[in-house]
Amino acid sequence: MAAWAGAALTAQVGTAAAVAVLAAVAATSAVLAGRRPGLSLAVGAALLCGVTGAGSAALAAADLTRGPVPELARHRSTAQVVLRVTGDPSRAGGGPTARPLAVVPAVVERVGPVRVRSQVVVMASDRLDAWLRLVPSSRLRAAARFAPDDRGQTAALVRISGAPSVVAGPNSAQRVAAGLRAGLRKAAAPLPADARALLPGLVVGDTSAVPEDLADAFRATDLAHLTAVSGGNLTVLLVLLIGPPGLAARPERKGLAARLGLPLRWTAVAGAALTLGFVLVCRPDPSVLRAAACGLVTLLAVGTGRRRSLLPALAAAVLLLVLYQPGLATSPGFVLSVLATGSLLVLAPPWAEALRRRGVPPRLAEGVAVAAAAQAACGPLIVLLSARVSLVGVPCNLLAEPAVGPATVLGFGATLAAPVAPPAAAALAWVAGWPAWWVAAVARRGAALPGADVGWPGGWPGAALLALVTLAAVCCGRWLLHRPWVCAALALALLLALLRPLPVPRMTASWPPGDWRFAMCDVGQGDALALSTGPGAAVLVDTGPDPAPVDRCLRALRVRTVPVLVLTHFDADHVDGLPGVLRGRRVGEIETTLLDEPARGVARVRGQAAASGVPVRRVVPGEEQRAGPLSWQVLWPPPEGLPDAESNDASIVLLVRDGGLRLLLLGDAEPPVQEELLARNPDLPPVDVLKVAHHGSAYQSAALLARVRPRLALISVGAGNPYGHPAARTVRALRGFGATVLRTDEDGPIAVTGDSSADLSTTFVPKGTAHPDGPLAGPG
Repeated sequence: MAAWAGAALTAQVGTAAAVAVLAAVAATSAVLAGRRPGLSLAVGAALLCGVTGAGSAALAAADLTRGPVPELARHRSTAQVVLRVTGDPSRAGGGPTARPLAVVPAVVERVGPVRVRSQVVVMASDRLDAWLRLVPSSRLRAAARFAPDDRGQTAALVRISGAPSVVAGPNSAQRVAAGLRAGLRKAAAPLPADARALLPGLVVGDTSAVPEDLADAFRATDLAHLTAVSGGNLTVLLVLLIGPPGLAARPERKGLAARLGLPLRWTAVAGAALTLGFVLVCRPDPSVLRAAACGLVTLLAVGTGRRRSLLPALAAAVLLLVLYQPGLATSPGFVLSVLATGSLLVLAPPWAEALRRRGVPPRLAEGVAVAAAAQAACGPLIVLLSARVSLVGVPCNLLAEPAVGPATVLGFGATLAAPVAPPAAAALAWVAGWPAWWVAAVARRGAALPGADVGWPGGWPGAALLALVTLAAVCCGRWLLHRPWVCAALALALLLALLRPLPVPRMTASWPPGDWRFAMCDVGQGDALALSTGPGAAVLVDTGPDPAPVDRCLRALRVRTVPVLVLTHFDADHVDGLPGVLRGRRVGEIETTLLDEPARGVARVRGQAAASGVPVRRVVPGEEQRAGPLSWQVLWPPPEGLPDAESNDASIVLLVRDGGLRLLLLGDAEPPVQEELLARNPDLPPVDVLKVAHHGSAYQSAALLARVRPRLALISVGAGNPYGHPAARTVRALRGFGATVLRTDEDGPIAVTGDSSADLSTTFVPKGTAHPDGPLAGPG
């Protein structure tokens, strides 16, 4: 814990502040230890671990500023480099060129003739399939354009044009691992959609095929730890090999190793080989690393015949991992994994015993205790990250957990059989598909309940409040178990909260305000903007990248009718949320830009619109339209069309008038388009509200900002996005022109009220408050 705290402090507040905190702790501890000599050794060991953790984090941070790569990034220079791929590529929509991107973690090993070792993130938009097929440990040569990583997590962001130029393929181990993962995908291909998508994620952590709506369902039901491989998968395999850990060193031990007659030392060796193979195939994600380290410590104890406890094994694993990879100290996935494991070791056993004493069947008691303990330990951190509480987390975990073990074991069997016996692999995958389908069905049904998750105050205050509520519930647990009528009343209240048979009146002011005129939904790294045309109706501009967030936002806004849906361009972060808009609403028509690129976005929009019977038409440059009190003019695209443009350059730009308010919505227009807008509209007036182009990227026209001089600048952007949006210089420039800047990654959804410049005001829901049913927050 001390090493973890030291590394986390250094990462968050810097080395000097971390040293100051540790020194204060040391002084206080010395006083206490002086009064109780028995504490001296423990205090000294803890401080040593804290200092070591802080030092390790400081060295890791120094690596990000050492060598030529950070200097190239500061000057946004281009250089010939050799890179080594360090992780699986992933796909992201709406990058700096607004086209889909391949995002590849890598290490720069050579800049020109100079040998270096700098962690970077490669972003490529050309030949996407070739980039997404890269295997870790492959080496590439490229002309790379460097840019600073505003997140501070790597030495630079790297843009590379064209296909990857591979100079050395992956090593043998990574090639075998990639073949096994591909074999499982192929074996699972004939399964139903949800099982086909989920099985590789459950078994080897391959979530590339999991659709967004299924991922949303897993998040809403607190089953997200199952959408990717977790430490629980390794536990299942080790238990299969060595049997229950408590019997591993006893004559009555069980498991496959005991049946084969392997002695303890060879059992430990086999377990270590299984663990290392698991990490290689499933990739070293935080949860996997934590489970592997715990497993290796336990296997060492088994092999040496020494007494061991799982809690010290967890502590040793955390210490080793934080010292080896200090970035894990602030990784949410790692923290959640450690908290969940610790709760299973500390809280679950006594809770299960208490339930058994009251007549609950042993297996059910253990399942309830495990799910409740994990929820109690991880709930405050989940609130800190997402400002929500799942009401179905415990029951959904109870229903899904029995299927995880069979899916994991059978799925690994299919993975190993795929290279040598494809028919056997297909048969095993077919059987494993049934429990995988069950897990997906539990997630979807649970998430579909009206009260599946509720808003909760976020940030540290919200996390502390939930921790206090959880502690109070635990303290009252024994009292409640003796009062069945109270338990029944609480169960009924929970059922009503889940089903919501009647609308619940709002007892406090809430977001959005009743007189909202314009709302920017919080849809992550994308755009979705609503313009009120009257009660229950709004013109919508873009839909964001996912159906669930925009649907949730429109429900909060009470929008049931969308007379016009404007899709500024066809990039995924602007159109992929369309199913969420069409869900249960009447949409009059969809207006699109003139450029039918990218083809994937065009096909999705036209297919979904046709299935819902919604007409689609291209926007007419320069046209003016009206809906209720709202009117707008299309400033871009130009009448002559865009024959050679990229999708960003084809963004629809709207000048909106709502009463006495003027709003300029720039889509993802790049600086050349912004400059052309000025040239074509010399009388462009100042505006009250500016929707900043391209999520606040660094590429903005200073001349346009100087002309329109917005009072309020709104940036729709996803938290922790890999592109460094919004750029600090863009925010500074907007504030320099007198604008108040609000951004959805920090301020949540934003609503603008008022009919004139004189009474313009905003309300928003910062990440530290509930949404959408919490109290009004943030008058602007």
